[in-house]
This record gives sequence, C-alpha cells and structure tokens, in this order.
Amino acid sequence: MEDLSQQLGALKTNADHFFLLVMSCIIFLMQAGFAFLEAGSVRAKNTTNILLKNVLDVCIGAVAYWAVGYAFAFGGQANAFIGYRYFFFENFPSELYSHFFFHFVFAATAATIVSGAMAERTEFGAYLIYSSAITGIIYPIVTHWAWSSEGWLANGPKELAYLDFAGSGVVHCVGGTAALVGAAILGPRIGRYDENGKPQSIQGHTIPMTALGGFILFFGFFAFNGGSQASISAEGDGKVVALAIVNTIISAAFGALVAMVVRRIVYKGSYWSLLTTINGGLTGMVAICAGCNVVHPWGAAIIGAVSGLTFIGWSCLMEKIRVDDPLDAVAVHLGGGLWGILATPLLAMETGIVFTFSRAAWEAFGWNLLGGMVIIVWAAVTSLILFGTMHAAGILRVPPEIEVKGLDIPKHGEAAYPYASYGSGWEERGTSNGFHAGNHDYVNAAFNGQDVTKATYSADNREADLPL
Repeated sequence: MEDLSQQLGALKTNADHFFLLVMSCIIFLMQAGFAFLEAGSVRAKNTTNILLKNVLDVCIGAVAYWAVGYAFAFGGQANAFIGYRYFFFENFPSELYSHFFFHFVFAATAATIVSGAMAERTEFGAYLIYSSAITGIIYPIVTHWAWSSEGWLANGPKELAYLDFAGSGVVHCVGGTAALVGAAILGPRIGRYDENGKPQSIQGHTIPMTALGGFILFFGFFAFNGGSQASISAEGDGKVVALAIVNTIISAAFGALVAMVVRRIVYKGSYWSLLTTINGGLTGMVAICAGCNVVHPWGAAIIGAVSGLTFIGWSCLMEKIRVDDPLDAVAVHLGGGLWGILATPLLAMETGIVFTFSRAAWEAFGWNLLGGMVIIVWAAVTSLILFGTMHAAGILRVPPEIEVKGLDIPKHGEAAYPYASYGSGWEERGTSNGFHAGNHDYVNAAFNGQDVTKATYSADNREADLPL
C-alpha cells in the first residue's frame, strides 16, 4: 500500500511538472507572436532589427534570469523586498526547474513589450542593456513582492493579498511603464509629427504579418493565464484552468469588438480597423490576467468591454502627449494591466465589491490599487534611471541619417527584403536581345541587363562565365 501511495504521489508531481512545462512552451511561442506583430508594424527597412531584438529577448532573458533574476524573485532565502539565493543556480533544487522555466518566459514577455514601443530608432547596444536590466532586476523584484510567499504585497495587513493571478500588474504594468518611459525619453520617430506638432501616420509594412502575430499571441495567452494555476493534479485544478482560459477568450472578444466599433463610429472618417481590433483583443487579454481565475464569464465580458474603451483612450493620450509608440504597447499593456488590477477586486466571485460591498472588499480593492501604483512607480523610476543614463551618454538613439535610411543594413548587414530576391528575375525592355514572350521582350534583372545568354559573376575577385 505504501508503494502505491508513493507511486501516486510521484505521478501527481510529474503531472504538475509536465503541465507547467507544456504551458511554458506555449507561452514561449508568444515570442514569435510579438516578433511578427512588431515586424509587421514597422517599416520594411527596420524588419531585421526588430526581429533580432525579439530573438535576443529570449537569449538575454535566459542568461539574466538564470544569473540573478530568479534569485531576486524566488530565492530560497529572502526578505519582504527581494530574494538572495540561487544565483547561477547555486544549490538549486531540481524540483524547481519547471518553476524556473515558467517564470523565465514571463520575464522575457515583460522585456519584449518595451522593444515595440521603442522600435525604429533605438541603438542596438542600448537594447542589450535595457533588456538585461528588465529581465534580471526590474521585473524579478516586482515578482518577488507579489508572487513570492515572502513578498510584502502577497502578505499585506489584515491578511490582505495582492490579487494578480497571471500578471496584469506584475508583467504588463511593468513592461508597459518601462515602454512609456523609454519611448518618452527616446522621442518620436522622424516624421511622426509635422512642424506644427500635428501627428502624421507612419504605416507598418505588412498587415498579414501583424495579424499572424496577433493570432499567435491570442493562442499564447490561453497558456499564459491558464498555466498560472501552476498545477493540474489537485482537486479543482482543472476547473480553475478551464475558467481562466474561457474568461480569456471572452474578455478578448469583447475588447476587440468594442475597440473596433468605437474607432469606427466615434472617429470621423475612420474605418473598420484590423489593427485596432487586434490591439483591443490583446488589451482584453491583458486586463483579464489579474482575475481570470476568480470572475464569472459575464464579469470577463465587462472587463473586456471596458478594455476596448481603455485601449482607445490610452492610444489617443499617447498621441496627444507626443509619445511615439509604433505598437501601441503602452495602451495595451499599461492601460489594460492597470484596469485589470482594479477590476479584479470589484468583480471577484463572492468576495468582490459588486457581490458584498463590504469593508473587506473595499480593503482588498485598496490593496490592489496600492500594489498597482507601487509597481508602476518602481518601474517608472528604475526605467527613468536606466534610459535617462543611456540618453545622457548618447547611446540610446541612432543618428538621424541611419534612422531615415533604416537600421537593417548599417546595423546588421542583412536586409529583410533584398532587391535581388524580388520578382521573377526578368524585367521587360524594348530591345530584342532578351527572352521573347508574346509581344514583350525581357532581360534577366539579376545580371543588370546583360545578355540573357551569358553573364559574368564576380566573387572574391574571381570571375566566371555563367551559362543561363
């Protein structure tokens, strides 16, 4: 009987590890979603730059979180402010590997939010610095406050606990605030505002890529929120995970629909905007993170509907105060995250203000409000020091001539869309020494208009005739 009990215990433990790792891998896929969303939203000349930044969010995040981030967040020894054990996995228990990987992908998400807001004009070296600081220091300390058993937000007075199940404040307010500070210090892109301060539209280069990124992020958010239960073997775990996922799609749907309709009806001359719809849906998913496990689906619908309005309002505010945010990252993540923190103690099942209107419910609301404000202030102050120092040192923004021509070639030597890769390789021309099709003559554009039957290719100072 004892052996059977041990086997069942091991099976439950393994099931929880497997659940956490699978959810983590799906959340990891959100990096691809961010990459496509951001790449599609910038101009073609900066595509390689933004894609490399998203790749490095994973690489830099893994190193920084392994070195110091996890120790600051969940160190085996800690006080109310910070952890201080497990640096570089020193004396690290093997049963925590799945926990580390789950929180690493969260940390990488927080850093990725910032790159979109600062796209198309940030020095690559500055990106390496701020990505390391966010994943290694700024975000992990907030994680410790809210999600560690020793954290001060998790252990408030009168048994108050900060309600943020999947990170509306911990992840999204941190990333959104850092994005706001970084974009404000960096300044708008050249051409974003005219000489009179009137905003000018700068379109991204491919809507399909942006839409693909949006769909991948929608998919990833199901694991982001559902996986935050962190286990699947205990009684009731499955119900909580299912509720979190259902609430995520309901909130996203209402956020997307409200944002789309408001943009179309309220703003004169506007259209049924795909980009607004995607961002409204993402804002709904961000907002429901905090309470996806404790609100009824109708509560998720309310949170999502308000999220659509929240996105529109924050987006307009950023434009008005001249914060150039190509991805609307501030509106989605800071605006949506702050609303989610406030909505959770309002609509939480049985204990929320809507259900009880009790003193305890108002105290819970106040504690979440305080937690949200402290998180935003922490992220703002540390980001101000970080970006302000780089700005003062002259290493934050690329020179104007590089910004105008694009970052891909001078910074990476790899154009996302080389001219030589376009078309069929044939150009129509008026002479007859090329290939004739119907009433048209063509020449091979890949060889600069030379005779179509022979061309010379030069590489490493060697020339060779190439039969075509």
